[in-house]
Amino acid sequence: MNEYFTLLTKIKIHSTFWLVLGIGILTAQFIPICLLFLIVLIHELGHAAAAQYYSWRIKSIKLLPFGGALETEEHGNRSLREDLIVALAGPAQHIWLCAIGFVLFQSQLITHEAFYQFFYMNLVIFLFNLLPIWPLDGGKLVFVCLSQRYPFLDAHRLTIIASTILAGLGLLLFSIVAPNNLNMWVMVLFILFSLFMEWKQRHFVFVRFLLERHYGRNERFQTLRPIHADVSESITDVLGRFQRGCKHPIIVSKEGKERGVLDENEILHAYFTDKLTNVRMGDLLYSY
Repeated sequence: MNEYFTLLTKIKIHSTFWLVLGIGILTAQFIPICLLFLIVLIHELGHAAAAQYYSWRIKSIKLLPFGGALETEEHGNRSLREDLIVALAGPAQHIWLCAIGFVLFQSQLITHEAFYQFFYMNLVIFLFNLLPIWPLDGGKLVFVCLSQRYPFLDAHRLTIIASTILAGLGLLLFSIVAPNNLNMWVMVLFILFSLFMEWKQRHFVFVRFLLERHYGRNERFQTLRPIHADVSESITDVLGRFQRGCKHPIIVSKEGKERGVLDENEILHAYFTDKLTNVRMGDLLYSY
């Protein structure tokens, strides 16, 4: 139980939140902003508690003026089931929060207006976070689904591209429907900036995924999925076909005839330890 309480020590409040809080005081919106902050905090603690349950390495729980983010030292080698549960644990908190609000309203401990505001905030955060756009929870669910079918590199790339298209459409929609809604503009622009940074760092994200496999911090592989590679293919091409949840024996062929089999650990060792970043599979096979 103590490890769950230590999560509170990892909460980091962004400096801009205090600016928003100050504006709230000046505009008589102090209580709604504090209420929103509490809801976002519980949402992120839901993610953190689920991650802690699975012994994820948690760096921090960041709270921003318009949301939050759980930062971990996990890079795609946890099971898809764990990723799914951690992603859903945040939105799930809004269910019991609304239930408590309803009980308080029925007990006449809060007014109808207070319950409506509380319910509305929870509903908006719940629905917004389930939008299929990275880095929202819905975007992470999309990544989990794509990872079941595609290699890590392709699943990550497709998630970013699809999210950027949807975020761009959202920006276009808001510019027509609610051009003066500052909060929406800030959130959409923040998402687009996050997507830009994720795209820029996609190779680094992929390398961290491979490094975790190389150092043995792997999930329990669910599937044995061979990769068929020609002797002329480069090691980077083969690594780009590595998939989450799958153990990969690499079957090396020449002119359609099998020449040998390499274990994925041999491929990773050659790439990271021996620094053979451009070697052809045929040369690598013969060196072993």
